[in-house]
Amino acid sequence: MAEWGAYFRNEDEELEQEEGDEGGVDYKNTGRDSLVFLVDASKEMFIKGEDGEPSNFDMTMQCIRSVYMSKIISSDRDLVALVFYGTEKSKNPRESFKHVYIYHDLDSPGARRVHDLDNLRGDKGAQLAAQEMGSGQTSLGDALWCCSNLYSDIKLRLSHKRLMIFTSRDSPHNDDSNRDRTARTKATDLKETGVIIDLMHLKKPDGFDVGLFFCDIVSPPEDDSELGLQLEPCGKLEDLQKRVRAKDMKKRAQSRLTFSLGNGVKVAVGVYVLARTATKPPAVQLYRDTNEPVRTKTRLFHTQTGSLLLPSDTKRAQVYGQKQIVMEKDEVDEIKKFDDPGLVLIGFKPMSKLKTHHHIRPAVFIYPEEEQISGSSCVFVALLHRCSERNVFALCRYIPRRNTPPRFVALVPQKEELDQSQAQVKPPGFHAIFLPYADDIRTLDVHEGPTATSEQIDKMTEIVHKLRFKYRCDAFENPVLQQHFRNLEALALDLMQPEDIEDFTMPKVEMMDGRVGLLAKEFKELVYPADYNPEGKPVAKRKLAESGGGAEKKPKVEVSEEELRAHVEKGTLGKLTVPVLKEACKLFGVRTTGTKKQELIDHITACIAK
Repeated sequence: MAEWGAYFRNEDEELEQEEGDEGGVDYKNTGRDSLVFLVDASKEMFIKGEDGEPSNFDMTMQCIRSVYMSKIISSDRDLVALVFYGTEKSKNPRESFKHVYIYHDLDSPGARRVHDLDNLRGDKGAQLAAQEMGSGQTSLGDALWCCSNLYSDIKLRLSHKRLMIFTSRDSPHNDDSNRDRTARTKATDLKETGVIIDLMHLKKPDGFDVGLFFCDIVSPPEDDSELGLQLEPCGKLEDLQKRVRAKDMKKRAQSRLTFSLGNGVKVAVGVYVLARTATKPPAVQLYRDTNEPVRTKTRLFHTQTGSLLLPSDTKRAQVYGQKQIVMEKDEVDEIKKFDDPGLVLIGFKPMSKLKTHHHIRPAVFIYPEEEQISGSSCVFVALLHRCSERNVFALCRYIPRRNTPPRFVALVPQKEELDQSQAQVKPPGFHAIFLPYADDIRTLDVHEGPTATSEQIDKMTEIVHKLRFKYRCDAFENPVLQQHFRNLEALALDLMQPEDIEDFTMPKVEMMDGRVGLLAKEFKELVYPADYNPEGKPVAKRKLAESGGGAEKKPKVEVSEEELRAHVEKGTLGKLTVPVLKEACKLFGVRTTGTKKQELIDHITACIAK
């Protein structure tokens, strides 16, 4: 039998599971994610920019390399491939497609593939790639057909299939209607099989017009939060990496729930985690001989007969009033169940009622799910706009999953925000702020210590103003995590030693001293006595006895010989403290300088035995 406490998770365990464990995430499909990079290898891609800027081909290789590295560290089970089109040489199964070069098949990333990309970067790599690649004719339809064969040859189950096209030519076939029609037809076939086609167009001298050809090739936005095809081309590596990272990041809902608005009106919403605490990935146990992952299985056996126990053979028990209450698993689940998972609207409150000290855990993001219930987006948008206009939040009861206690949340509205390039910065939706119960708010007894004088306050105010700077949370990386990822990178790429990291959390002492100047010395003179030495060790103060002027001493605890004999007979001599054992040894005339506790017990036992 097992105690109920093992089956009732507290709030900390629930939060830890929601942040770190993805086992409860409701994915539309299960399987591996796949990503194919289709790169234009024409001569235009190898032209360097002004002032020695890298070519579009070199910038593309750097971007793909960064994706490879992130896949190796974070999701090494994902499948990636690299295909060039418009090449002089052809490399594909049975040489079926001319001027299409499969550089990497659809497989998991590794160190060898990263080294292959390094060989294509720089002047020598670009020169070698230009000689072997950038001289052939272009047929995007054949390249898409080849990518389709990569997906069909994979025997594994794929959950997310994406194809990214990198090019600097807005008309790859030079207005050849037959090849344009073939490419559009094959792109439609790919999109019908679930492949998402994205365009990562690069800057060209006379501008890139997506309306000439590629507007019919790319896939429509996956949801209302995406803007679809970007009109502005990428001219910098940072912009290209940001755009690729935004497309490659899967928008997966932690759960999908029903939002009850009252009077039978229900909409479907998805719960998303926008920010999660970065932690080290869990360790993987490997078999010593084959270096394969170890799979563990848990079995329950009877303690007396050794027979295998089925789940129906186990019971749950709880001791209450010196009596063991036994219940079935279904009964325990019924006790833990409060209601079905979902959101229930209770009412509305002004935003002024929501205080900063109400924050007890990270918030989640609520977004409509049109596929679950038709019309959810329309009702959700209307509620979002009205809450924003009236500056109120929606008070709701929230049950994330079955057999979990309910929480009260405040749905704070957030409107959509776009940057200068019309890329989404903040999505529209509600932030679900978890509200505390009455027992979660404690009243603390604040101890009032010595108060500072006005001169001390003014001097410290000057020091604070001198040391003030514009704080940005993304400017300080966790040095422990960064070192861990560098070690993984060195291990994956077979490097001799990991790359050094800079710890941005360490204070810049020289700069701080230069800003503060003599203010620190002046503040010390105002606060501390003249003979104060901050580097000196503090002197331990002895407490004076209440009566008399001497120091207070702890009374000695003496044990009689009869009590020691009783302890020896019961075997409880080890429960006595070392000072008591030393006093007992003095009773028998045994020296106790530098003697361990077990030696004291042996001496006393030998003396009692005599």
